[in-house]
Amino acid sequence: MTDLPGAAGAVVIGGGIVGCSTAYHLAKLGVDVVLVEAHKLTSGSTFHAAGLVGQLRSSANITELLGYSVDLYQRLEAETGQATGWKRNGGLRLACNAERWTEVRRQAVTAQSFGLDMQLLTPAEARDLWPLMDVSDVVGAAFLPTDGQANPSDITLSLAKGARKAGAVIVEDCAVTGLVIENGVVRGVETARGTIETPRAVLCCGQWTRDFAARYGVSVPLVSMQHQYLVTEPISGVTSDLPTLRDPDRLTYWKEEVGGLVMGGYEPNPKNWAVDGIPEGFHFTLLDNDVDHFEPIMELALGRVPALETAGIKTMVNGPESFTPDGNFILGEAPEQPGLFVGAGFNAFGIASGGGAGMALAEWVAKGAPPFDLWPVDIRRFGQPHRDVSWVRARTAEAYAKHYTMAWPSEEHDSARPCRRSALYAHLKARGAVFGEKLGWERPNWLAGAGEVAHDVYTWGRGNWVDAVAREHRACREAAALFDQSSFAKCLLTGPDAEAALSRIAAGDVSGPPGTLTYTQMLNDAGGIEADVTCARLSPSEYYIVTGTGFATRDFDWIRRGIPADARATLVDVTSANAVLSLMGPKARDILSAVTTADLSNEAFPFGTARRIAIAGAPVLALRMSYAGELGWELHLPTECAVTVYEALHEAGAPHGLADAGYRAIETLRLEKGYRAWGAEIGPDRTPLEAGLDWACRKTTPFRGREALEAARGRPVTRRLATFTAAPDVILLGRETIFRDGERVGYLASGGFGHTIGRAIGMGYLVNPGGVTADWIRNGSYALDVAGERVPCDVTFKPLYDPSNSRPKT
Repeated sequence: MTDLPGAAGAVVIGGGIVGCSTAYHLAKLGVDVVLVEAHKLTSGSTFHAAGLVGQLRSSANITELLGYSVDLYQRLEAETGQATGWKRNGGLRLACNAERWTEVRRQAVTAQSFGLDMQLLTPAEARDLWPLMDVSDVVGAAFLPTDGQANPSDITLSLAKGARKAGAVIVEDCAVTGLVIENGVVRGVETARGTIETPRAVLCCGQWTRDFAARYGVSVPLVSMQHQYLVTEPISGVTSDLPTLRDPDRLTYWKEEVGGLVMGGYEPNPKNWAVDGIPEGFHFTLLDNDVDHFEPIMELALGRVPALETAGIKTMVNGPESFTPDGNFILGEAPEQPGLFVGAGFNAFGIASGGGAGMALAEWVAKGAPPFDLWPVDIRRFGQPHRDVSWVRARTAEAYAKHYTMAWPSEEHDSARPCRRSALYAHLKARGAVFGEKLGWERPNWLAGAGEVAHDVYTWGRGNWVDAVAREHRACREAAALFDQSSFAKCLLTGPDAEAALSRIAAGDVSGPPGTLTYTQMLNDAGGIEADVTCARLSPSEYYIVTGTGFATRDFDWIRRGIPADARATLVDVTSANAVLSLMGPKARDILSAVTTADLSNEAFPFGTARRIAIAGAPVLALRMSYAGELGWELHLPTECAVTVYEALHEAGAPHGLADAGYRAIETLRLEKGYRAWGAEIGPDRTPLEAGLDWACRKTTPFRGREALEAARGRPVTRRLATFTAAPDVILLGRETIFRDGERVGYLASGGFGHTIGRAIGMGYLVNPGGVTADWIRNGSYALDVAGERVPCDVTFKPLYDPSNSRPKT
């Protein structure tokens, strides 16, 4: 029995592939790490994983993370001497109808954008790689040669061996009973055999993570779902180099196993497990097979591989796996508890993610930050609804069921809705609003007019909402539009040291007098953009900070951690207290003047300022700013006054052509202006210099990230954000590859359509090791790869609409 150390630099709890990978990488980083497993390594869910290793995801960085897994698995056996069962036999994906073929072709372009060689194949070429399948219904296929498969238990044990060789201590058959937390600080991990003193605990406990973390106020929104697959006896024609196969139109996946086949799938009616809690002592245990539930998947599979009908079934596996509401795993330091890290919820692709996730989590633990932007899997992407297990269970079931359904552009979830409704929800619904959802908030995406169907009809072409969005867009450009943006995340920073604390965190100048409105980024030590916010100074000791709906947890956590411990400053979330109505358009001043006695002239209320005004008896904090590129105000007011103010604005606005508008119009408007969106064009891996936001950063006084920014100013800018336009019939969605003189030089971060300029618009970064200069831009010829077709495009650094930015300041 391994002795239990009394102290460690970090303790990893859980001995599955993610825990062992994290311990391996921590040890490689020189951290004194102990891994504690209640039973035996792999005994939770790793031992029954299918073992497919695919790489491509919709995020470049998550794709890179999975690519790291592949590279690690390729060399691991030689390093440790422990067999892994790894083989790089490639991965094949089928398309069986025209729309799926469009999806696959767009996925191939995404792979190209991310540096992967995904090859498009004819049905016959696909059958040459996978001779057992019937391709009579196949339209085309994609093949990624660097994908592969592994033996889950073997590769985990190899990681554990590598961890031990690097100095990690692994203790099995030792249950963790709790954490030692004193005054909000992690001090140790309690086990059945004693306490390990440590400042950092890492929860890699799979489906046990949620309940354990909840004991300490930490939300880890995952639930257990049943997942079944079968393993056949050897089948003639199955060779060891047979690629893995994904057949999304038949909801199934396949891989070779000792001359036979593994076949599993994602049924549209998944089953929860352990709703009342995981049984005590559950390990190395499978669930009873549910043949009736698996039968529809089996019937779909037989249509693809007729040989399955006569093949012997060696075993059938029904094992519980942890799944999450958005289908992505959960990584990072808990915002509720510093020093407590999470790596869990791997949605049945833990083997593919394990190597890279362990690397990223280890760096996060050891260095205080991830190696690159991991927003799609960041634990801080969750919010209030995710604390309710029933809500999580409903949304996760939908995410599971959609694993192989079409990933439509702009697709919304249907489950667990509505949850958070603004005061205007019913009014907007009565006016034809079609809602989307973000962090539980119902938000109007667009408003259907007379004769229009008031729900989304998804397609790879123009959605059924395009005409409505065009109307809303034109109303904003030509008259005025009213947007319900009550879901904005809002917080108050108050106290005698509020200015000093915020000046430390914000790159912009927040030292102006009360009434000053500052658009600013918050940077990390490398100069990357961690947050993109607006700060209104309300008094010498009070700031009102506004950020995007989806960034509520993340930005609040970033600001809170940036406040010095001895600062007399307090951060309070006031999101639910205030509704927000954004009045935008050339007629905005006329409309607002009709409902308030406040002086709205340029002299009294200039752009970039905040004033308290009154509308219909309601106190309103009016922020003169614009994300639409027009004259306008964001009106922040008590939630209970929202309906009154909304009605007053509409009554005053009717003669001026005021129209309600939604978030899809906001997107088309901001693309024409080249306004950045965090999580799309900007994030922790992008600096203000690269994003064209250096103008918003101070040049003299210190702030976090300034040193990195100053150093970068002395070097050529090798990556720069630009705007691209193409013909009106081109559908840009983001991730299309950018070509300059026939060479790949980047990809689009976002895409859409400009209803004023009448062109397709995309925003993306151009990359050139020698520097992205104006001359370099001018001297090139550009094209975008859209679903495998090269289309010519124009490029500019300037806004496409109102490049002088005069309209918002009128």
